[in-house]
Amino acid sequence: MPAEISPLDAVAFLWFMACWVGFAVIQDHLLKGRVVNQHLKIVRRHWMERMLDRENRIMDAQLIGHTMQSCTFFASTNMLVLAGLIGALGAVEHAHDVVRTLSFTVRTSREFFELKMLLLIGIFTFGFFKFTWALRQYNYCCALIGSAPLPPVPEPERKAMAETIASAMTLAIGALNGGMRAYYFALAALAWLLGPWLFIVATAAVIIVLTRRQGFSATEKVIRVQVDALEKRQP
Repeated sequence: MPAEISPLDAVAFLWFMACWVGFAVIQDHLLKGRVVNQHLKIVRRHWMERMLDRENRIMDAQLIGHTMQSCTFFASTNMLVLAGLIGALGAVEHAHDVVRTLSFTVRTSREFFELKMLLLIGIFTFGFFKFTWALRQYNYCCALIGSAPLPPVPEPERKAMAETIASAMTLAIGALNGGMRAYYFALAALAWLLGPWLFIVATAAVIIVLTRRQGFSATEKVIRVQVDALEKRQP
């Protein structure tokens, strides 16, 4: 390890990891209710119940296909970003010289700069695995929907089956969200090339942006209204 890694750099890295892991755990597993991801779990359950009432499921297939295209797009883009980062790592001496000449950056050794580049490569590699896993899970969802019986389906069976398919879709979307979240935190990690204080501030800014979008945005309010309306219609 480079001897020049300061206590502030170590604190910045630990803060970054704690924010990323903590946000993912809280959003995906602990929070219940007033956030977009939790609202959409209910929306997907109602969607699957309506799907089981329909004989023609072309619209449902098209909606799922649209999200699968998003997974494919992000996975492909992720590979391009990884290729660029690995190329930059191959020319790390030139990249280090360019960053070092900026007036607002903290001077670091080449070895420490390489570690920061490896962090970015690790983040986008993680994102690639998330996107491809999401794509696989969407394929499993397609199989579940394709195997669903045609109406009429007895209500207890319909509700249980809708819950199962909606849960499978939620797992797929959870993986997609994890990959997209990696993009946000990669931007924060990019700030580490400029200095530890900016790294800390950028990580906090990412958390604030994601938290606002999940729990305090106009989109959350609109989706919450729809969820309330759907739940009131539930017999």
